[in-house]
Formats: sequence, structure tokens, C-alpha cells
Amino acid sequence: MVIATDPLIRGIVRDDSLTRGLGDEEARMLVEWVVDWAELLADAARSDDDAQTLVSRLCRRGKAIARFVLLWCEPKTRATAVQLAAVERFAWPLPTCRIEPPDLMHQILAWENQHCS
Repeated sequence: MVIATDPLIRGIVRDDSLTRGLGDEEARMLVEWVVDWAELLADAARSDDDAQTLVSRLCRRGKAIARFVLLWCEPKTRATAVQLAAVERFAWPLPTCRIEPPDLMHQILAWENQHCS
């Protein structure tokens, strides 16, 4: 069965909550990452409903990653970022020093690509 990916991709691109608060560079990286994975998940899905469920989970993870980056890069909310990482069961290593948001987003998404495929 061929799943139509265009409606899924449009939904991702139009979802402002995915990138809310992020800078342009981090937002672009995250949207590209979510779209790439959404296409792969849709190809593997057995039905339109299955594809929608998988992409919804993916978007939720993307939103949590975005929230983590925002929280981590603000020193006052770093403890909250650690709590979020625990609740979301993020397995990637936490940064050990100050890091710019685009670099942190890149590191997280690279880790996700290597370990969650």
C-alpha cells in the first residue's frame, strides 16, 4: 500500500508548535529531520492511520527535543531541561559545557539518527 506523504509533510511544516521559540537555524534542522523521518515512517506504514500515528509520535519527540534545546541553552532553566530529558527518556548524552543552540540541535539530531534508526 502506498501512503500519501504530502498531507503528512504539510501538517509538519504548518505546525508552529514544533519550532516555537527556536532560532531559524535550529528550526530548519528540526523540520528537515522530522520530515525526513516522516517520509521513512510513512513508507513503512501499513495504512494511512498507521502512518499518521507514527508521524504524530515523531512530531511529539521533535517538540520535546525543541523544548530541551530551549531549556538547556538558558542557564536558569537547565535543571528543567534535565528533568525533561529524564521524563522523555532521552538517551543521548547531556552536554558537558556551554553550547550554542544550533550546535546542540545538530548534536542531538545526529545522535538520534545514529541510534534510533
